[in-house]
Amino acid sequence: MTASHPLDIFSLKGHHALVTGGGSGLGLGIARCFAAAGARVTLAGTNAQKIEKAAADLGGETGSLPFDVTRVDEAEAYAEAVSQRFGPVSILVNNAGNTIKNPIAKMTPTDFRTILDVHVHGAYALSRAFLAQIEQAGNGSILFTASMSSFLGIPNVIGYSAAKAAYVGMVRAMATELAPQKVRVNGVAPGWIDTPLFRQATSTDPDRKAKIDGRIPMKSYGTEADIGWAMTYLASAAAAYVTGHIVVVDGGALHGF
Repeated sequence: MTASHPLDIFSLKGHHALVTGGGSGLGLGIARCFAAAGARVTLAGTNAQKIEKAAADLGGETGSLPFDVTRVDEAEAYAEAVSQRFGPVSILVNNAGNTIKNPIAKMTPTDFRTILDVHVHGAYALSRAFLAQIEQAGNGSILFTASMSSFLGIPNVIGYSAAKAAYVGMVRAMATELAPQKVRVNGVAPGWIDTPLFRQATSTDPDRKAKIDGRIPMKSYGTEADIGWAMTYLASAAAAYVTGHIVVVDGGALHGF
């Protein structure tokens, strides 16, 4: 990329990004940063009204098209529908997620499979379905929202931990296989991010909050924008030689003591 200004290398102008789970939380934060960097953005999610409102709030060249990522047999048809309505996708963000919090003894095989269906099977099916469009872009990316549980042992979330750990393997394998097609594959592992969901989860569990606070060297929580800008970097020409990595955005928590 030839940049007229040094910061242009971080621009996503000319890209079309699809963000799953884009109606709120981290997905919406990622979409907001992508749009600010010049990308056209399409939000995917199961709640049509929610993603439509989020797209309207973002404005600009932001659209929405609902999809349930667990409907893996419909992934190719969805990819075609997105391309027909909004144009080919060059950046895919596999951000949709779910979790069930239970001890292993109470986590049923159905519960476990429900989590894998969203994170692993859903993300794989969409990555495969959009691959031809991303390859055609010549400078496209597939991105995954990983987690601290990709690396840390966190009690009572065995299904979520298994799914997010799977992302590490998927990123490495896909990056290696798709590099010759000029498709880069990376991920971001958020630390503890100050969202309504986080505040709700910790407000009734002071021991958990104290444990989290004690391992963050920067002594603060992250923001949705922290994750969005990390994703923006990985999707931009500034990261043209970066593939196969999970960037941990956590205030040092992974290595904190």
